[in-house]
Amino acid sequence: MSNLAVFPGTFDPLTNGHLDIIKRASSLFDKVIVAVAKSPSKHTFLTLEERICSAKDALSELKNVKVEGFKGLLIDYLKEKQCNVLVRGLRNATDYDYEAQLTGMYRAYLPELEIVFLQTASEFSFISSTLVREIFIHGGDISKLVPEPVFSLITSQKK
Repeated sequence: MSNLAVFPGTFDPLTNGHLDIIKRASSLFDKVIVAVAKSPSKHTFLTLEERICSAKDALSELKNVKVEGFKGLLIDYLKEKQCNVLVRGLRNATDYDYEAQLTGMYRAYLPELEIVFLQTASEFSFISSTLVREIFIHGGDISKLVPEPVFSLITSQKK
């Protein structure tokens, strides 16, 4: 059986913190799917297509990583992919508290699901997609916070 893990998120936008988690997950698992959530209730800054394309560009060197979009419940997506490993990134204790709550919900629907928490490297622990969007909207420099393909997309299309 292949060792498949899914790393889900809205990735609006994909940050260097996400990139850190994905690179590390790719060294632990045979295959990693970066599952980009449609998340209509979040009113995203980037379209689903932009988030998928920029993630594919940023992750192109990682041969065992695939980027896919999905809509609906993550549990249904995991069942469809026949995946029983979920990767989640943690920046701090607040993230842990939130993820611990989600773990209980996920296991209620998929008892066999294994959830792997990866701590973001300390140099990325302050980065969030929300912070990146706020800095960009107010004219700040986000070039050190996101991978180059994401930076290029945002600065060329969202002026």
